[in-house]
Amino acid sequence: MARGTGQPASRNPFKRKALLAEFRPLRRQVKIPVWGDLGLRAGLALFLLGMVIMIHWWDREGLVDNVDGQISFLDVVYFTMISVTTTGFGDIAPVSDRARLIEAVIVTPVRIAVLFIFVGAAYDFVIKRSWEKWRMARIQEQLTDHVVVLGYGVSGSQSVGELIERGVDPRCIVVIDPFEERLAEAEKLGVNVMAGDATRDETLKAVRIAEASSVLVSAGRDDTSILIVLTVRHLAPKVPISVVVRAEDNELLAHQAGANNVINPVRFTGLLLAGSVKGAHIADYLADLASVEGRVQLVERVVTPEECGRSITDLSSGGQGLRVYRNGRPIGFWEPECQTLQPGDVVVEIVPTAPREAE
Repeated sequence: MARGTGQPASRNPFKRKALLAEFRPLRRQVKIPVWGDLGLRAGLALFLLGMVIMIHWWDREGLVDNVDGQISFLDVVYFTMISVTTTGFGDIAPVSDRARLIEAVIVTPVRIAVLFIFVGAAYDFVIKRSWEKWRMARIQEQLTDHVVVLGYGVSGSQSVGELIERGVDPRCIVVIDPFEERLAEAEKLGVNVMAGDATRDETLKAVRIAEASSVLVSAGRDDTSILIVLTVRHLAPKVPISVVVRAEDNELLAHQAGANNVINPVRFTGLLLAGSVKGAHIADYLADLASVEGRVQLVERVVTPEECGRSITDLSSGGQGLRVYRNGRPIGFWEPECQTLQPGDVVVEIVPTAPREAE
């Protein structure tokens, strides 16, 4: 059992009241909230109706009431509503040429506009949203080669933002978190989100965890994160897993649970602090390497066929080779083995950040 980080169990985001809630289907943010869209449509329809009422009231002399011969304001409202809705009982009718011209030139376009507003609302709230739910269900069933982010706290949100900056399509990212306020923030980036408990098999199976290209785990507590790693590794034996742990004692446990990469933010912060003592620019350069916003980037890739036989200092990318991984063993650029690259070698290099086009 992993040792925790000293936080009270009640703060565990994966074990609060959302734990008992049924997981919800995959979803993606709509451009305008449902009630906002409905309010805009209703407001526009009321504005158009009010405009027609005022025009009819101004031209009430051109109307005739076949019942009592008097046109009151209530009669104008009544006539406007039956006119715009094309009901037309005939008890009130336009008789002057100007009134008929108003009906033809102004009221008829308003009538068509109001009809489109209500038909559009019916389409959006019934047909379109039902279609969107069906489409997302199909996407969920066919997810493959996607990145799954389990936990959208500080580390999770930063990783999603950095992935998007590095060119990953937001539609290829799935975020799972039990808290709706966090998911609402993730949706703004255009990623797929799901409310659920990432320690449960059903939740992970729903996002086709075995078909993912990578899994990032940041649950906020080491014990929960390690439990998630165990669950993911059970369901997806070959998927690369990266996890954030904060206690040094738990790094080995995270590796034993099946994590390929274990990141300790406390340790990394210590490295930056220690580096700043040895040189004013060391910490700055390390941060530069870690972010896509920096001038240089660390890149890990498999050597190309034309690079086989070459030295690590002669890469076709033009980058500065640092290390080669051969059969899982790291080899430094100064070691003789790095002077002859072999098929299947994985090289870690520093390359300049490509200039970004102005948006």
